[in-house]
Amino acid sequence: MQTDVIVIGAGTVGAAIAFGLTQRGQRVLVLDGDDGDYRAARANFGLVWLQGKGMNMPAYQEWTRRSVDLWTEFNNELADLTATDLQYENNGGLAFCLGEEGLEKRRQYLHTLHEQRGGNDLGFEMLDRTALEKLFPRVRFGREVSGASLGLHDGHANPLKLLGALHSGITKQGGALRHCSRVTAIIPGLQGFTVETQEERFSASRVVIAAGLGSTALAAQVGLHVPLRPQRGQVLVTERIAPLLPLPASGLRQTREGTIMIGATQEEVGFDTSTTGHAASLLSRKTAQLVPALADLTLVRQWAGLRVMTPDSYPIYAQSPVHPGAFVTLCHSGVTLAAVHATIIAEAIIAGELPSTLAPFHHRRFDVPKAA
Repeated sequence: MQTDVIVIGAGTVGAAIAFGLTQRGQRVLVLDGDDGDYRAARANFGLVWLQGKGMNMPAYQEWTRRSVDLWTEFNNELADLTATDLQYENNGGLAFCLGEEGLEKRRQYLHTLHEQRGGNDLGFEMLDRTALEKLFPRVRFGREVSGASLGLHDGHANPLKLLGALHSGITKQGGALRHCSRVTAIIPGLQGFTVETQEERFSASRVVIAAGLGSTALAAQVGLHVPLRPQRGQVLVTERIAPLLPLPASGLRQTREGTIMIGATQEEVGFDTSTTGHAASLLSRKTAQLVPALADLTLVRQWAGLRVMTPDSYPIYAQSPVHPGAFVTLCHSGVTLAAVHATIIAEAIIAGELPSTLAPFHHRRFDVPKAA
């Protein structure tokens, strides 16, 4: 089977890129792995988030802002094509602060980020407790809550509906999506690439590796050496309640269905997707500290997923120096960055070259000699 682009990985990153490619008339084949693969896309919290991101990496602040700015149009196009409500809202988002020291520390952190990026738009407001209570009239906050930062560009969406809509959009626009097609080899040739699964072989002029934690081994086959590690995140979900939280917060949001999502841990435990009582206790205590009334809710679900983490936590976008038609795209903010993946990254792959603005995200940034 001959096609223009083969995308390896049908998670949120790969699916968004494939969706953008099919939008632009490319013949696209998406090869997805097996049901037992580690799938960050199915364990996502669903935030479309800008505030607090990009410390010491202004390029990541700018990249995230571009995606957030594009998200409304991206949402509308995808929803119209697939008749799917992604439940996207962008009315702002909060990061709660504990104690006056915590509030001041958050203020200083966000101002430092703004100074690193520059520009006139702060993108956030600091709310004291009185302002926070006016914004959440039905909530009685814990006594330690001193206020919050309000990210003016932040929002949230349903990550599973997003993934399903991307898959539907790919096929509606003429692309092909094959599940249970784990890639075993990428073979560069004079006219492009041959990609092998356990049962089939496919050919394309370009290959995009977006296979999450499986990308390291695949990228090495085309001369790209990308360092990755898994980081476990656990999330709790409560029973459904009447609308209580009008805005999402970092680690706490109410879904359109009424459940409260609570998260997420950051655990360096390797390739372990177990859930633990310790994490459930930790997340529950944190939530009760913020909004004591939530302690009375019944927990109905707990899950764990593995984030795709680079050494500095920022994305990798790279093109093979020896096989220029091969690209690798990796990040742990697949929902937030879906809009730029479907536009800027898709256009770059068609053009055959990543833009210079993405140079800070090349994995060569990790090739720094270690001090003796």
